Amino acid sequence: MSGPDYLDTPQGRRLAYHRSEGTGPWVVFLGGLKSDMEGTKAIHLEAWCRAQGRAFLRFDYSGHGISSGTFEEGCIGDWAEDTAYAMHTLTDGKLIVVGSSMGGWQSLLFARTHPDRVAGLVTIAAAPDFTEDGYWASFTDAQKATLEAEGQIAMPSDYMEPYIITKRLIEDGLNNLVLRDPLPLPFPVRCLQGTADTAVSTETAVRLLNHADSPDMRLNLVKGADHRFSDGPCLGLIEDAITDILESA
Repeated sequence: MSGPDYLDTPQGRRLAYHRSEGTGPWVVFLGGLKSDMEGTKAIHLEAWCRAQGRAFLRFDYSGHGISSGTFEEGCIGDWAEDTAYAMHTLTDGKLIVVGSSMGGWQSLLFARTHPDRVAGLVTIAAAPDFTEDGYWASFTDAQKATLEAEGQIAMPSDYMEPYIITKRLIEDGLNNLVLRDPLPLPFPVRCLQGTADTAVSTETAVRLLNHADSPDMRLNLVKGADHRFSDGPCLGLIEDAITDILESA
């Protein structure tokens, strides 16, 4: 496979991406926090789309993978800008947006702002509003004091080295919440969630299902699946969700 191409954003960030031409609607994969476009789900979906002749895009947010910047410099709003610019510049027509974890939040932000571009959403362990409802809500008074005084704290992760959570990430998250105000999603939405996920709870998935306003929204709880949602059966469920949206269009 050839190396990535690069896209320079109006904000001065350089995004690495892989783009496959084909028939629409485009399938666009949005990865999770500190993940990258070389993950199992992204690579699998690219091959699956190519086999069908379907257009596909995967990319690294700034501060992720091989895009410019560091993770600690970024925030939800920056990555939303990256996502919107990549979508508008590298795709055309309708999109099926597949968002994993933080990418699920990003998919909702894009859909809220650009509903005319979206043919459907597939979320995988979507983590909307996690900076507020996950991190900030769980911080102790001591952690909050450290964040205020030092501008960052380290948070353990079950999946990689500790995250450095910055004050900017927390404060910017407040400007991008999607579960407080009406969330119209006027297209098919398929939500996938593992019951053994220790990063995103089934309660979060049910909250999103109950909150969003969609004419055709379904939640599939998969017993025993973890946050990665990347084994063979789980990858098949992601394919099925995309196919279901294509058939619903």
